[in-house]
Amino acid sequence: MATRKIPRATAKRLPVYYRYLNVLLNANKRRVSSTELSEAVKVDSATIRRDFSYFGELGKRGYGYDVEKLLNFFKGILNQDKLTSVALVGVGSLGSALMNYNFHQSTNLRISAAFDPKPALANTVKSGIPVYPVGEMKKQLQEQQIDVVILTVPGEKSQTVTDELVEAGVHGILNFTPVRLSVPKDVQVQNIDLTNELQTLIYFIENNNTKDSQK
Repeated sequence: MATRKIPRATAKRLPVYYRYLNVLLNANKRRVSSTELSEAVKVDSATIRRDFSYFGELGKRGYGYDVEKLLNFFKGILNQDKLTSVALVGVGSLGSALMNYNFHQSTNLRISAAFDPKPALANTVKSGIPVYPVGEMKKQLQEQQIDVVILTVPGEKSQTVTDELVEAGVHGILNFTPVRLSVPKDVQVQNIDLTNELQTLIYFIENNNTKDSQK
């Protein structure tokens, strides 16, 4: 396998490829071309070939890609050949919705623990997931060997909680708060700002409408 560093944009597309390859395998399709992949996942074929090239020779000219072999390859790359437990910090409206989402249906991920400061939620089970008081967060994360956390706490508390997560040994945070977190270099943060995404979507809609009206 190539040892080049994989661009972040490429890494973000890998789960998209993986999900569609699962669809193809379930449909008993044995091989697929980059053009077919392109039409399905809405990524141009040249980008797909470039993404795949970071991992070596995955297909054959004139044949395309063996669906099962490619799926198994990405399963290993994305750690989908083993169950990965993640934790949720902040059992509010958004946190509760995420706890009800069936991650395991499409990935080998599961929320195995949740944490919240509200006394009424401490030591309860919500959507089949145990909810612990935040005072037990470090202990539970270390005992359960959880390395990835979904953060849905209020923005003003996000950095304090993040510092505690880093101290507990967490190396990955999916951040649903509007705050840009300060973390050590060995901790990865993926920011999901729903308000920003909606504003960006509305901007593009308005911008496209403006262009259309000027034609």
